[in-house]
Amino acid sequence: MTATLLRTAADLQARARTGRRAVVMTMGALHEGHATLIRTARRIAGPEGEVVVTVFVNPLQFGAGEDLDRYPRTLDADVELAGKSGADAVFAPSVDEVYPGGEPQVRISAGPMGERLEGAARPGHFDGMLTVVAKLLHLTRPDVALYGQKDAQQLALIRRMVRDLNFGVEIVGVPTVREEDGLALSSRNRYLSPAERRTALALSQALFAGRDRHAAQEALRARAREVPATRARAEALSAIGESRAAADAHAVATTAGGPAAVRAAARLVLDEAARLDPPLRLDYLALVDPSDFTEIGDDFTGEAVLAVAARVGSTRLIDNLPLTFGTFGDAS
Repeated sequence: MTATLLRTAADLQARARTGRRAVVMTMGALHEGHATLIRTARRIAGPEGEVVVTVFVNPLQFGAGEDLDRYPRTLDADVELAGKSGADAVFAPSVDEVYPGGEPQVRISAGPMGERLEGAARPGHFDGMLTVVAKLLHLTRPDVALYGQKDAQQLALIRRMVRDLNFGVEIVGVPTVREEDGLALSSRNRYLSPAERRTALALSQALFAGRDRHAAQEALRARAREVPATRARAEALSAIGESRAAADAHAVATTAGGPAAVRAAARLVLDEAARLDPPLRLDYLALVDPSDFTEIGDDFTGEAVLAVAARVGSTRLIDNLPLTFGTFGDAS
């Protein structure tokens, strides 16, 4: 399948629309993570619908000293990958096309939620991101727009903007795509040297450690709830070959668990990575409520996000995993 390259809003608006239009917004330098978004969009739009991929490196969301100038621009390859993945069109406007009067005087504010975590590390980033997303939603007029869950705070803010400002578009989050070694796919991964990439694996390893600690804790809690904390409980556990667990499962299941244990398990991995050569320099590790990205307490139940951001060399990377607390089941 070959995607049509469109450079202006007029060209995009002149296209005849049939069926549902699904839009995937990117800054280019497309990789398998983007391809997954496009394939998902194709399934949602169906054979009668249309998939449009936007490619625009938005200057509003880059702060002073960030990598706007060196951000990879690979439009020819992007158009090819988009077409092979199921896109009908690639909308790649210039900065002048998106901001014809220069930087906009009126912008979308991300509010308090946009000042936390990524917003604290990159002041103004989310205001710039939401402003361009709002403009691109108006220009492309989709029925559904898809975004990756790797940028969890971005996705949450887009959902909040669409709901609060009545945009009338469905927002779909697509799970993070990872390399075989666990590293989350990112256009910025190409900046990493082989040694830096080895250090960068600590981001996903920290998240997996937190997830595994949480899953083990939830399993113990479920077992403690099923078997009374009595001599009979220890005997029952011992009978199925878990004599060590029988000695201390009740204590472990009722103490040193929950969010604090998840954070501690993840931080241990990150602390070790800080001593590597090259070292990992942590920006933040957070376990947050996805509705507002505030830190959760030890008595929290429901959906949460374990998020991390760090620098390796001159490259800044982010990653996250969803977790569920209080269900006495595995993390998801």
